[in-house]
Amino acid sequence: MSIACLQHGCTLSLAQEMRERYYSVEKILYPIIAVFGVPVNVIAIVILARGKCGLATCTTRYLVAMAAADLIVIVAEVILRQIHSYYFPVNFLDLTTVCILRRLLRRFSTDCSVWFTVTFTFDRYVAICCQKLKTKYCTRQTAAAVLATMCVLSCLKNIPFAFPFLAGQIIDHVSWFCYYKPSYFIEPGWVGLDSFDRILTPILPFVIILLLNALTVRHIVVASRARKELRGQSKGKNCSDPEMESRWRSMVLLLTLSGSFILLWLTNVDFLYYQFAKSYNNNNEYEDIFHEVGSLLKNISCCTNTIIYAVTQSKFREQMISAVKYPVTSLFHFINKGVS
Repeated sequence: MSIACLQHGCTLSLAQEMRERYYSVEKILYPIIAVFGVPVNVIAIVILARGKCGLATCTTRYLVAMAAADLIVIVAEVILRQIHSYYFPVNFLDLTTVCILRRLLRRFSTDCSVWFTVTFTFDRYVAICCQKLKTKYCTRQTAAAVLATMCVLSCLKNIPFAFPFLAGQIIDHVSWFCYYKPSYFIEPGWVGLDSFDRILTPILPFVIILLLNALTVRHIVVASRARKELRGQSKGKNCSDPEMESRWRSMVLLLTLSGSFILLWLTNVDFLYYQFAKSYNNNNEYEDIFHEVGSLLKNISCCTNTIIYAVTQSKFREQMISAVKYPVTSLFHFINKGVS
């Protein structure tokens, strides 16, 4: 029995050491994410909003909305939560009311970021696979209506999460910090709402995105073969097909965006894991590390879309290079003008 206890104690100390090392790395990474993520998303919003990237207007609106949601996630999750907790403990952001608002903002922005990706995926599916519906659905008016609906639904869905909180401390009649009520973890209503929230974000989006991508890829492959036969390419002729090239470019953009989202969010699909883990006496230290790594990768996903645009879209890359060069060229022009 004593040997088992010693072994258990060694495991605990190892887990604690791993956790401390991870937090020391995380403390460095989050400022880097903020310094990189904020400007790249702002640049993406500006470039896409100008409409000079050769993308359809409705596609541009979805991409702008995704970049804006990612920017809010970085502000709410990375700056107001992680960097605040590491570098600026105990200030006005820890007032109970502000604390609750920060939590709600994180939930709202995360839901919007996830579901905007879903709506973009569905828009590309309709544009590529449903030619009859395309003319009615793939418009800027429809895109604006869909995005506004997603925002309203995300807001309404998160209203109940403003209530299961208690003040952590009351100092000089002022409430500080916010913590979940103990009943939040045991009452069937709150447990059911939390489970429903986990299914909506991100389990259901995963299923929808994977299904739509599979249908889109299948449609493009079948259409490509049929068009090759009609154009005589199956007999050795090599003719360019602008329509199929456009579809393949759309598919590359779609798959890289949704693939990056799924890979970086994958460790956040811990709903089933925790449902099974509740019945075992698992080491909470390892569970915390797993959850924190998932949160880190989720926040990194808010910085990757701009890189994907630059890699897959030549016109966006040109606009981005011009935007980066502009301050430098303006400075040299100002210096030369001053010298002359």
